[in-house]
Amino acid sequence: MAEDFDPASLDLAALIECRADVPAYNGFAIWLAGGSGAAETLGWKEVASGNPFLAQYQLPAPVHVFGRETGTIVFTATGPMAMLDGIAAPDLARELDVPATVSTPDKFLGERVVAESTEDTGGVSLSTRITLNVSTVDTHPDKTLAGCSYALDVK
Repeated sequence: MAEDFDPASLDLAALIECRADVPAYNGFAIWLAGGSGAAETLGWKEVASGNPFLAQYQLPAPVHVFGRETGTIVFTATGPMAMLDGIAAPDLARELDVPATVSTPDKFLGERVVAESTEDTGGVSLSTRITLNVSTVDTHPDKTLAGCSYALDVK
């Protein structure tokens, strides 16, 4: 997948807003993680996130997502998220119809399933799950993270 990825084809907003499929995301993610200089090819600058679970990038130009724009994105283990200012996580979650699973003054976490499927082929079961997520993290106070999780489970 990674060798077939063309950086010119990247639609970052589609990946963040869950408008891509799992193979499209995986091809990009493998390309980004596998090649030294991949982020630089896109003009992205990796910056310290202060969080071992987030890879953070400063973009050369803002990306427009969820009716807002941001110049900073992070990647979790399963997908890209925009780092947004000026809107509280519970408010954005309501706008995006994302139900809260945790909502306290210190932490917000919400998830809405966008697509889910299972295919059985030749004794192998492929389950895909795409979710739209809104959250906060301690390492980024006053920021709201919103983006997509792309999961593929092979059994």
